[in-house]
Amino acid sequence: MCGTAGPVGYLLRVVMRALEPKTARTAADAIRYVMWPLAIMTVLHRILIKAVNRYITDDFRPVYDAAVAFWNRQPVYTADYGSVDPHYLYPPSGTLLIAPFAVLDPERSRWLFVGVNTIAILIALYIILRMFGYGIRSVAAPILLFGAFASETVTNTLVFTNINGAVLLGEVLFLWFVLQNRQWLAGIAIGLTLAVKPVLAPLLLIPFVYKQWRTIGTAIFVPAVLTLLAIPWSVDAGAFITRTMPYLTAPRDYFNSAIVGNGLYYGLPEWLILGMRGLFAAMVAVSLWLLWRYYREDRVFFVVTTSGLLLLAAYLLSSLGQMYYSMTLFPLLMSVVLRNSVMRNWPAWLAVYGFMSYDSWLSARYFTAGRAAEYMRVSFGWSLLIIVIFAVLVGRYLTARRQGRLEFGIDPIFDADLPAGSQATDSEPTTGRHAAVSAEGAVVGSRAPGSGHADTVPRHRADPSGEAPSDDGATARIDREHPGIETRLNS
Repeated sequence: MCGTAGPVGYLLRVVMRALEPKTARTAADAIRYVMWPLAIMTVLHRILIKAVNRYITDDFRPVYDAAVAFWNRQPVYTADYGSVDPHYLYPPSGTLLIAPFAVLDPERSRWLFVGVNTIAILIALYIILRMFGYGIRSVAAPILLFGAFASETVTNTLVFTNINGAVLLGEVLFLWFVLQNRQWLAGIAIGLTLAVKPVLAPLLLIPFVYKQWRTIGTAIFVPAVLTLLAIPWSVDAGAFITRTMPYLTAPRDYFNSAIVGNGLYYGLPEWLILGMRGLFAAMVAVSLWLLWRYYREDRVFFVVTTSGLLLLAAYLLSSLGQMYYSMTLFPLLMSVVLRNSVMRNWPAWLAVYGFMSYDSWLSARYFTAGRAAEYMRVSFGWSLLIIVIFAVLVGRYLTARRQGRLEFGIDPIFDADLPAGSQATDSEPTTGRHAAVSAEGAVVGSRAPGSGHADTVPRHRADPSGEAPSDDGATARIDREHPGIETRLNS
């Protein structure tokens, strides 16, 4: 009896130990244990409940009908653009790419479309993590996953069954390949998105800055070839130019969060609409110049900040901007992990709430105020974030000029880079040497414009949780290439 009790007791102890929930030993472990269940359950809820329940808006039905018509060589561009129902707006190249979905019946095709976009979003989020040197075991992973799937942009992309998830993947792949100077792949990635919708076209300014001409050429070549392949099979390809293009370029006063859309809805005078668009365009232009002048050598910061700013400008200043386009701003939001990020302030995240939150501000009691808050919050968020980026960059420029260190860049001087006992201030003039060199002799801030030396900052500072930074090879490589990235909280 005693002989058998020993092994049985040992087995029970082993089983119970395996079943016992682990207790977090560090702050990083605690965050992971809290966030992973929340993130996973939110993802499942959005896919299995929200997407299954659907909503009044159905972006997929006109796409499916167009695919069926294309296969059967029937007219595609037949929508009544006088109605507010979703219309089919993809060019012939986009019709060619979505045509395979017509092989299945509408229900299975929709589920396949939801699945493709879900997988695309998950892959895009993982690449964003890697872009900033994080892995799947970092605390950033569940936070990013939860934030993305809790947002309006991902939720309604799946509920409305839109293609924005695939567009996000194309954007993130494009940025990733631009950072690696893999020009052909970068061009293919963005070219496929342009074949469906031109929402990412402003991002071609980034390879232009880095003289990645093959990227730009491929981005133009891919949709051009797909269009040439689609035209022989399409019976009304010309109708996209004569019917759909005028509708796309004309501003509308419904489901439109661009300045012109809200201006038309509220009956603002044309001079005021043009004035606001001009004012924000000027702020964008100044911000882009400062980014190009002082940050183009700090590639991760430049690429993600410039891409976000360009897309914000496109959504706010063009003829059409819709809330779920904000999905393409995920790389900019993730840049908060960079210590010189423009997102490290509370007004930036107030802006993010405006265009990312799934909350509704419609109120039965405060009808007028609630309606205005609901209809204006997206425009408010995009506008405020442009103002924040402009204010941060201009503030850094003015401070650096006052301190006489413009030749070394405009990044703020961080206390950690100063000799022991010193503290950075914005008001005191600083000599070039003290503005540029830290206690360890490393250059502070971005690379000096036109210099051939990579900027260096002290790396792997102590983690607030007390953990040592990860020695993961990919993270170390990112550190060497992009030294502005914050200390990781990897396990």
